[in-house]
Amino acid sequence: MSGAPWYLDCDTGVDDALTLGLLVAQGADLRGVGTVSGNLAAAGGARNTLDLLALMGRPDIPVAVGEHDPIGGVFDPTEGAKVHGVNGVGEIVLPRAGEPVDESAADMLIRLAHEHPGSLRVLAIGPLTNLALALERDPALPSLVAQVVIMGGAASAPGNVSAVAEANIWNDAVAANRVFSASWPITMVGLDVTMHARFEESHRVALAAGGASPQALAAMLGVYFQFYTPILGRPSCALHDPLAGAIALGLVVPTLAPVVPVEIDDTAGPGRGQTLVDLRGRFVGYPLQAGARHTVVLEVPEGFGDALLEVLLRLP
Repeated sequence: MSGAPWYLDCDTGVDDALTLGLLVAQGADLRGVGTVSGNLAAAGGARNTLDLLALMGRPDIPVAVGEHDPIGGVFDPTEGAKVHGVNGVGEIVLPRAGEPVDESAADMLIRLAHEHPGSLRVLAIGPLTNLALALERDPALPSLVAQVVIMGGAASAPGNVSAVAEANIWNDAVAANRVFSASWPITMVGLDVTMHARFEESHRVALAAGGASPQALAAMLGVYFQFYTPILGRPSCALHDPLAGAIALGLVVPTLAPVVPVEIDDTAGPGRGQTLVDLRGRFVGYPLQAGARHTVVLEVPEGFGDALLEVLLRLP
């Protein structure tokens, strides 16, 4: 699937930056990037994306600024800053390069879907506000998009912003409900697998010995490692977005990924942001269910950190 045209929707913090490096190093046909508020404001995410793409030798990839606020809410940068730093990239300073295009992220997605009907693939690794807005503007969008791969949710793992909710879904649960309810095929890469995909200190040290791009990625990992050390018990981090990117490109093939119904709790109660994944077929091998279109990744092979390091060291 790496040869297919891709649209990336992201909130460029640290693991988004690693994912961008993965896509560039693998030569993915990235036709455009839209940013959304999540790890930081959408405008700041666009700035990070432009600067990283230039550093990685791909300043030609257009970047569009997307929605600042979630649907029916107000963006709060506080939590993202704790994880990724105030500037989203671990407080390192990247060389400034390029400016966003004039169109919005939602409009970019719609345009690319019409330019590549039936072949465009979408990788969404932030809150789903832009995708929901695009669906509202063009209800035919699901018939034009070949696949949507989402980093978000949790089937049976605990949440990371509440007992049950993962951050990307929780940050705009209304948008997530609309995206998961649409008729396009979705692959959900959630905390069930991403919390087990790790970068260790040895990976960070090896990355720092690479070229300018790997060195920048290694430097921004400092803040990210600090956040995850008490959670994981040692200096390391979870590779949420990069694992979703690797699955999207076919670099990682899940060993268990049933197609099951998924619903999103978009209420204001304690279940807000929960991905309600119907796993009742587990005990009979997950038989096909009529109307199910959500592929939920539950198990992947081990060793993703090593594989990601090898790819990122190919960056300039």
